[in-house]
Amino acid sequence: MLNTKTVAAKQGLTFRVVHVLNLEGLAVFAATLYFYGSLGGNWLWFILFIFAPDFSMLGYLKDNRVGAFFYNLIHTYVLGLSVVVLGRLLNSDFITLTGLVLCAHIGMDRLQGYGLKYISNFKDTHLQHV
Repeated sequence: MLNTKTVAAKQGLTFRVVHVLNLEGLAVFAATLYFYGSLGGNWLWFILFIFAPDFSMLGYLKDNRVGAFFYNLIHTYVLGLSVVVLGRLLNSDFITLTGLVLCAHIGMDRLQGYGLKYISNFKDTHLQHV
């Protein structure tokens, strides 16, 4: 099994990679908060739904493969940004705000060191072993 902390430390990349990825999460989180507010999003709804993407972890009730698939599907910037773009194309603030909440959640996760999951174990992520 790949231990990303050990690999990063051996390569002298601990700060440059891990911390840069955490800063990237902070930047995405801050940007989504800004755009959510600029679109007039309701902050109560934001707070209520910021953790909704974590329901994708229910796939782990089946097994690691299903859990990792659904978790990774929901926790990728590709999906979140696609929802934002779709919302803009359809001129729908509701869809755009939904995509922004999803991106904010992902950014918040990355800031805390949570990444996409490997099927080996829920705690094995592309950022680190949590």
